[in-house]
Amino acid sequence: MSQADGPPLANFCNDNWTWNIEDKSRDVNLCGENLRTAHFHPNWSNGTAGVRGTRALNGRRYYWEIAVSNRIFGTSMMFGVCTKKARLHVNNFVNLLGECENGWGLSHKGLLWHKGKWRQYTKLFSEDEATTIGLLFDGIKGTLTYYKDGYNLGVAFTDLHLVKDELYPVVCSTAARTEMSLGIRKREYFDLQDMCRGVILASIRQRSDIEELPLPQMIQQYVADEENAMENSQNGEMKCNCFFLSDEPLQLVW
Repeated sequence: MSQADGPPLANFCNDNWTWNIEDKSRDVNLCGENLRTAHFHPNWSNGTAGVRGTRALNGRRYYWEIAVSNRIFGTSMMFGVCTKKARLHVNNFVNLLGECENGWGLSHKGLLWHKGKWRQYTKLFSEDEATTIGLLFDGIKGTLTYYKDGYNLGVAFTDLHLVKDELYPVVCSTAARTEMSLGIRKREYFDLQDMCRGVILASIRQRSDIEELPLPQMIQQYVADEENAMENSQNGEMKCNCFFLSDEPLQLVW
């Protein structure tokens, strides 16, 4: 049964990965700020197209949301994770994500797919009604949990921590002129040092303020490296970033 509990993100900060322009079907166009919107089959569809994200997920905890446009129909629109071995294009209308052992996916028909097998997980999505899908990947416990419009649908897949190949976020669609846009993207803090850096970045107004902080140059560089990861993510590199989350200036007490 669905629960109205949101994902447990108290120990998370904002992440900044995006769709990978170098790792997609030819029938997917990427657009919008930081290439966050995937537009499938811009003219017509004669198959299934997908796109992977730039974020490698293994070993850590991540949460992201996908805003699906109100054009929900067709054979299969899917959301999940996969390895680089999973196909991103086929000239047939299929459930592409989960067709083999390299993908784990949820289709808009409420079915979970892996190794070419499916099982019922939730209700069929309403056609022509926009929705938001949340995915909570726990690389420590090896689970993938889905949320739909804020409702917890429960654990969908397990044992993902046993996968040796790198896992990436992925979406795919058979339906023409459909769109999926990345919304919230968060990651768990790596350690206490990472958390302290997140507090600093959340409390300054602009990147140049880092140089004004009364901190040793090495620590300033450590903080700046996280901010620079935004640009690296736009170039398809697998790095993370904590955004500026506040308009309030940082108050340091020494």
